[in-house]
Amino acid sequence: MSRVVTAARGWIGTPYRHQASTRGAGADCLGLIRGVWREVCGAEPVDVPAYTADWAEPQGEEALMAASSAHLQRYEEPCWDVGTVILFRMKEAGLAKHLGILSESGAAPKFIHAYSGHAVVESALSAPWRRRVVGWFAFPERSL
Repeated sequence: MSRVVTAARGWIGTPYRHQASTRGAGADCLGLIRGVWREVCGAEPVDVPAYTADWAEPQGEEALMAASSAHLQRYEEPCWDVGTVILFRMKEAGLAKHLGILSESGAAPKFIHAYSGHAVVESALSAPWRRRVVGWFAFPERSL
């Protein structure tokens, strides 16, 4: 079992809270990744500034893609290995603004993510989710 997946599963049931990253108290999708980072890598590499729920859509900035690329190892090709951080574009022409962690691969893949309005959950990575993935990333090698 991947250390990343083990850590992420520890967040399941944490309520969804915009901008939060505290296991058991609240997290959004970025907060989940930040919390797992702290558990497997140590201190976060940067202070995360406040952000709106629209993820810079009015400015047309791929803020989440840029931040993921700056702090995680980006795969050039799709990577469906357990523990991979996956970035989603929720609308075909929209910005990438949702993150999750691949928790199961193979014929019935799953991912862990903070589901808006609910909690951190483990969901099937069904075809509608898979077609929205636009980025594949890994936590730094030293932490795995």
